[in-house]
Amino acid sequence: MGEMGTARPATSQIFLGEGEAPLGGVLRVMATGFSLIVALGCLCAAAEGQVPEPPPSYLCQPAYQIDDICRLPAEAYLPQPGDVLLATDDNKFWAITHDIALAFEPHNSAIVVRRRDGSLGILEAGPNDTTHCRILPMLPHLQEYADKGPVWIRKRKTPLTAEQEACLTDFAERQDGKMFALVRLVGLMTPLRSRGPIRTFVVGKPNGDRFSYYCAELVTESCVAAGLIDAATARPCCTFPHDLFFDHSYNLYIRRHLPLAADWCPPARWLSHP
Repeated sequence: MGEMGTARPATSQIFLGEGEAPLGGVLRVMATGFSLIVALGCLCAAAEGQVPEPPPSYLCQPAYQIDDICRLPAEAYLPQPGDVLLATDDNKFWAITHDIALAFEPHNSAIVVRRRDGSLGILEAGPNDTTHCRILPMLPHLQEYADKGPVWIRKRKTPLTAEQEACLTDFAERQDGKMFALVRLVGLMTPLRSRGPIRTFVVGKPNGDRFSYYCAELVTESCVAAGLIDAATARPCCTFPHDLFFDHSYNLYIRRHLPLAADWCPPARWLSHP
């Protein structure tokens, strides 16, 4: 018979054997480990489903004006294939040569394309005064131009179809590395050029793949290749960045068949900050 006293409550610990931990402790350790695994799994799943924030990119309110005014409020800009870039700066050489050719401002044009690896790039003839056509990283190239002068974007009103985007990608990749058409650009400053009050009605039609391009020509040829502009009315080698910017042209034929008027928004100033 044991001594009379306060009875101890029964414990639920079960010992597995000499020197081993109680089963209750083991269960608690297992439960803690399982909880950690579940928590890590949830974090990984959330990370996989999380969409990374795009780099800063904004557009001011659109206007057919070439100036330094930032028309607020600025809105976040998500680039898409088919958007058209237009830029200008105070480079005296390009200002003089464009004025002689009656091309005026802006001095540069390019088009946003999707590369085969899925990334967005800018297809341009002679970017940064170089002698080749290149596809350059989207936002870094925009910033390069913004550091020199104002940059505008003409957004597509509707996204490209899968077929149009594939055609644009294929055409752009084929032009990457080709020459800038410096000789033909000089020809635009002479009476022998293809652009004229009557001449443009019969010459300057799309050529598709060719050896060299200048900037607005490459943009227009890209749009034709993707089915964004009617090949029957397009005049790539007669088109200037001025025509792409204003939806107006001093050339009678281009004025009747403006390349971007129907399917692109008016030009909006691009900024890297709101």
